[in-house]
Amino acid sequence: MTLRTADAPAQQMTLPQELVLMLLNEESGYFRQVRGWNLNCAMVGAGLAELSLMGNIDTDMNSLQLLDSTPTGHAALDPILEAIAEDPAQHDAQYWVEVLAPRADTFIDVALDRLAEMDILQHHEGEFWTLNHSAWQSDQFGDTGAITAAGFVRSRIARVIFEDEIPDPRDAILISLLNTCDVLRFIFELEPQADERVQFVSNLDLLGRSISDAVSLNLTSPLVRQSALTRTIPKVNLLKLLFNPHVRTGNIPALFASLAEQYGPVFQLAPPFQQPTIFLTGLEANRWAQREGRRFLTSTKYLNELEEEYGAHGIIPSLDSSDHFRMRKAMQPGLSRARLESQLGELYRLMRTHLAEWNVGDAMPARSMSRLMTNAQISPILASVDSQDIIEDLIAYKERALNTRVAKVMPKFLLRTPAIRQRAKSIEAMLERVQRAHTPALRVDTPRDIVDDLLSLHANDPQLLPESSLKFALSAPLLASMYLGDTIGFALYALASQPELYQRIQAEADAIFADGDPDPEVFQGPEIDVTRRFVLECLRMYPVVPGSLRNVMNSCVVENYELPLSARVLVVQTAAHYMNDVFPEPHKFDIDRYLPGREEHRSIGYAPFGLGTHTCLGNRWVELQMAVDLMMIAHYFDLEVQPANAKLRISPFPSLSISNKVKFHISRKRREIPPPGESNGSAAAMGCPVLH
Repeated sequence: MTLRTADAPAQQMTLPQELVLMLLNEESGYFRQVRGWNLNCAMVGAGLAELSLMGNIDTDMNSLQLLDSTPTGHAALDPILEAIAEDPAQHDAQYWVEVLAPRADTFIDVALDRLAEMDILQHHEGEFWTLNHSAWQSDQFGDTGAITAAGFVRSRIARVIFEDEIPDPRDAILISLLNTCDVLRFIFELEPQADERVQFVSNLDLLGRSISDAVSLNLTSPLVRQSALTRTIPKVNLLKLLFNPHVRTGNIPALFASLAEQYGPVFQLAPPFQQPTIFLTGLEANRWAQREGRRFLTSTKYLNELEEEYGAHGIIPSLDSSDHFRMRKAMQPGLSRARLESQLGELYRLMRTHLAEWNVGDAMPARSMSRLMTNAQISPILASVDSQDIIEDLIAYKERALNTRVAKVMPKFLLRTPAIRQRAKSIEAMLERVQRAHTPALRVDTPRDIVDDLLSLHANDPQLLPESSLKFALSAPLLASMYLGDTIGFALYALASQPELYQRIQAEADAIFADGDPDPEVFQGPEIDVTRRFVLECLRMYPVVPGSLRNVMNSCVVENYELPLSARVLVVQTAAHYMNDVFPEPHKFDIDRYLPGREEHRSIGYAPFGLGTHTCLGNRWVELQMAVDLMMIAHYFDLEVQPANAKLRISPFPSLSISNKVKFHISRKRREIPPPGESNGSAAAMGCPVLH
């Protein structure tokens, strides 16, 4: 069926695309939960049906024949056609549905990509999809008004089911496939009469019946697929774990890559007096977590105690399903790269103001320096406040809460010591500042920040973001300086310990700042090629959140290992960062991994920001701020690691951070920093660099 917009030519959706479109649940941003094998069979069935309608194959209840092997030009259909053409034996549709079902993930991805290209779907970080409400026109059924693409397909199906219209073969097949997937009842309210109509239409078309029967038979009695018996999850020997060299360095991703090499992609650890934890590692586990994790894993249970500590309910890390999607949609603009780009001038100003406090000869503890530097920018931009005097207290309290309430590597009484109780008071001070800075009068003609977005969400949907959760929600943007600061701390170590790369990044920085402050477009272009690849490699080697803790809410099988109900699971998505088959020589800092022809990060093995629905919302913001900060430091200063040639020390809990035992020594000031309020002048106006 063809659709067109006012500024686009007519376009036709294939049956696989229409099937995917009907499976989208807009309220949750997810696709309706059809079991993986069932969905794969249905997608192949849709592809076979489309090829039959196009005249490439002919199929009936007993056989499937190739009529024309000429490629169709459709990326989801041609692999099916090619497979049929390469097998001279004559098989029925059930055989081909089963043989091709394991490859259906690719067909689904192709269908999604094509729907996005057609401006029908929009992809969001975290594997969420929404409908673009573009106005489409169709001449079908005499329609002259505008309708969304999904509405167009839905209206066709509704007319057949509820108005007894004679169905087009395409519509009959689509209804049959949706009925086979058992999702029609979630799209429409089907009374007994309508349900009878669905059954009638599903059996009306011979092609539809043969495809539907092939899919149904594969769901109940597969011909070639053998049901593999699940294996026993291996247990890690605690002594071997303790003597692993990566335990001493604190490199958690490398540790779990090493354990995966010994025990396989799924293994468990049972520390004394604690619930056992199952660990998922490697490419296939990452792929499963990305695609299927939301159906089987939940983040709610393990964060209950953290919510209790903050007096909150339904914080975004603990939400699942539609509430999580709605919260992400509300917060996404405030944490987007576009929001930071709109305030790039303010970021330059804040960074220069902070750097002006640095003096040649200073030796600053790595973790504290990086966090304070980051917070000097984050607090004003994300929350419109200055929190330099209390940020260390806020971070110390959250770290202790995470270590005692979530990671449980510390006893709970350590959260009630006098020092920690005193630091907890900083939360109230922070809330008072944030709320005082966000009165209607003060927000006039000021850039919108994430706190504005959160307060607006609370006012409009207090059930989703209740007042009890504001303490956590409004402190979270400031605490971002902990994670981003630690990320930049690792990057500064990599910079200061590799003079050759330092010089190359300085050259790029000097060039882009030569004629004034660069526009946002520069940070997406070839002018910062070395810096961009340097940032990517830092995120690979030093991911500050190496894994995601979850609980099993629906028992499932991963890599032929069964994850039992309520089991505690840690998806160590960054273990792949240190696997030789994913990143050759993984312990080598190599920015050439990201050159055209290699691009090793273009796989599910590169996951510094997490996977699936809980992927970090601010990942693009992080990449931009890292590039800006590193280039500005390189432009104005030379840094050295102190003590000289000190090996990297990592503090692993509650997230990875560089140890304060490592210090950054300011060895040289390369040029003067313009006073606050003055824009960066050209190189000529600044004169010769100031050397100390």
